[in-house]
Amino acid sequence: MRDFSIPAPCDAHAADPVDRLRLIRSRRVGAVTYHRLVAEHGSVAAALAALPDVARAAGVEEYSPCPVEVARHEMAQARLAGARMVVPGDGLYPALLAQLPDAPPFLWVRGDPSWLARSMVALVGARNASSLGLRMARRLAQGLGAAGQVVVSGLARGIDAEAHEAALPTGTVAVMAGGVDVVYPEENAALAARLSEGGCLVSEQPMGLVPQARHFPLRNRIIAGMARAVVVVEAAARSGSLITARDALDMGREVMAVPGHPFDARAAGCNLLIRDGAVLVRQVSDVLEGLAAVTGHLEEAVDEADVIEDMPAPPGGDLPGPVPPRRPLADMAALHGQILTRLGPCPVAEDQLIRDLGLPAEAVARGLVALEMEGQVLRQPGGMLSRA
Repeated sequence: MRDFSIPAPCDAHAADPVDRLRLIRSRRVGAVTYHRLVAEHGSVAAALAALPDVARAAGVEEYSPCPVEVARHEMAQARLAGARMVVPGDGLYPALLAQLPDAPPFLWVRGDPSWLARSMVALVGARNASSLGLRMARRLAQGLGAAGQVVVSGLARGIDAEAHEAALPTGTVAVMAGGVDVVYPEENAALAARLSEGGCLVSEQPMGLVPQARHFPLRNRIIAGMARAVVVVEAAARSGSLITARDALDMGREVMAVPGHPFDARAAGCNLLIRDGAVLVRQVSDVLEGLAAVTGHLEEAVDEADVIEDMPAPPGGDLPGPVPPRRPLADMAALHGQILTRLGPCPVAEDQLIRDLGLPAEAVARGLVALEMEGQVLRQPGGMLSRA
């Protein structure tokens, strides 16, 4: 468990935004140090003024805090991006996140920040998700939204993107590893644009920051910190989703996981979590029961049969302008890769695979025949397919 003994800053809402930015953007000042300095000196402004002396006492000579021009430039960039600063104590900052000793001193928010004040459940999982994994993420996101929960995830490809897409009508929050104005991966740019209108995007990082590997664990702690529970849909034995789950355990959150086939590496992490005591999730009601156990009150019952239906196949999404010619072999290789990504050891109906891919049935059928001949796909009775 994390140590929650560090006092919260006493001027959570009153600090000058520029001072707040200067303090957290200063060298060697992280979230924990930020809160400790503010608690010791009584305000952000006083902590900023004392920072050179604190650094000198620690053996760092000629220390200068972040220049005021740098902070003002970030504020200007935020205005251009349509982002606003949300801070602890303003009624919009997530209440559960504010309890952490390493809570971000503020969040940049694009979209409607009122979603942050609602009860949230995190849905995370594999980037190279299977067809079954994507369907499960979609069902859970739709059911949780119908039950009044806001779905929070990380805007990654795969499970994250599917959860955001399904939860858009009922509320979803994407936590960014880089700047709130930098969409990563780029393929989710259209989804991010819809989130900025119907949900919200948040980040603690400077505007314009392109995420690096070290930024994703920081992003994951925010996802876990916002949510009352973290549900892992698919995850390998070593994956960022398991980092989020470990953070959630450290924070005292409920951790839940969807079981998978023992031969599917994408389910190994989930199966390990369940072995170690995570709540096994088969349907939305399992998540709601787990939430009720955590909060001590019953959630409103949800009739999943009325709420959840398979989403229709996505539209073609043709891009404007002429399409450059492509080699047939390149097309075939791309199709084979898409099919294999969606298949795993658990059988999937061929018509469901076609809907998930959103491609012409004839093209998928040709690709399946080729993969069957290569021994990479197994056809089973009842029109079911699995990966060899």
